[in-house]
Amino acid sequence: MVVKVQFGDIVEIRTRKGLAYAQYTHRHENYGALIRVFDRLYKSRPADIAEVASNPVRFTTFFPLQAAVNRHIVDLVGKVRVPERLQAFPLFRDGVADPPTGRVAVWWLWDGEREWRVGKLTSEQRRLPIRGIWNDTFLVERIEEGWRPENDRR
Repeated sequence: MVVKVQFGDIVEIRTRKGLAYAQYTHRHENYGALIRVFDRLYKSRPADIAEVASNPVRFTTFFPLQAAVNRHIVDLVGKVRVPERLQAFPLFRDGVADPPTGRVAVWWLWDGEREWRVGKLTSEQRRLPIRGIWNDTFLVERIEEGWRPENDRR
């Protein structure tokens, strides 16, 4: 039986460092499901799954959630109303890295509909999520390494 993912769904992501949780908060026409990955890792599934949605968000990314659920790569473990602080579609940053340096010289911001050039990022803008779609391997890798957008070296 295929279960259709819905806004508010909490998914459990197995990593070598523990169980991570994310919430499905938005869907974009071109990028698909947007998930917010919570900061805390757990040794076992919490009895009150709603408690995970009270944790701070470590990062936000687009992810092929329905396919991952269908293939049992992640597990749907509950549904919680999307907290007010996560209801607005987030602002993203994006840029093309220079191949020799791996660094982005000119950054753009994107609100889900339009984008605009900002050049160099402020320290506040460095905390914005980076626009992209991650597969499950990359998602788990980022969780395990404790990655955050503000620590990205691009």
